[in-house]
Amino acid sequence: MIIRSAALLGSAPDLASCPQSDLPEFAFIGRSNVGKSTLVNMLTRREGLAKVSGTPGKTQLINFFIVNESWTLVDLPGYGYARTGRKERVDFSSLVSDYLQKRPNLRVTFVLVDSRLTPQEIDLDFVRWMAERGLPFSLIFTKTDKLSRAAAQANIDAFLLRFQEISADAPRVLASSSKLGHGRAEILELIASTLAQSAGDREAVKTIA
Repeated sequence: MIIRSAALLGSAPDLASCPQSDLPEFAFIGRSNVGKSTLVNMLTRREGLAKVSGTPGKTQLINFFIVNESWTLVDLPGYGYARTGRKERVDFSSLVSDYLQKRPNLRVTFVLVDSRLTPQEIDLDFVRWMAERGLPFSLIFTKTDKLSRAAAQANIDAFLLRFQEISADAPRVLASSSKLGHGRAEILELIASTLAQSAGDREAVKTIA
């Protein structure tokens, strides 16, 4: 896929404020400071398109970027931990929950996981939440340039092993380095194939009708 254009379509503080659009959407979410905004900029090759901050949790709105005038890349607020009594639970806003469960044109959610870390409960809790609701997602392991290939793969394998406790259906897995541009082609290829499938489904419906 060649990215010819990318621009901010708008930002939303709640589901009702999301842009009225029937364009296919691809959402990106992950633990705060996992590198979402940097990945958005790498995929579109538009430095500064998504604002990058060193402060975790900076993104508090849903940001919509229209790409090639044909699909939308969605940057969701990151998730963190909330302490309830003596326990901790994965915490993300009702905005994110509403969007993921109720946005009709959302095609795939990319869950970003830091490849430098051994499996984190916060990431496992979030993908468990997704799996329990039957929401389609793929995993992107970020920052693979920060450690050796073998070490990154060991962390990825460990995460997938833990994921088997959640679901027997393994998600699509990609690895990326925004600094080196690794994974860009594979992520865009997945988006392109999903777009092609969606277009085929619409044509099939027209034929049946």
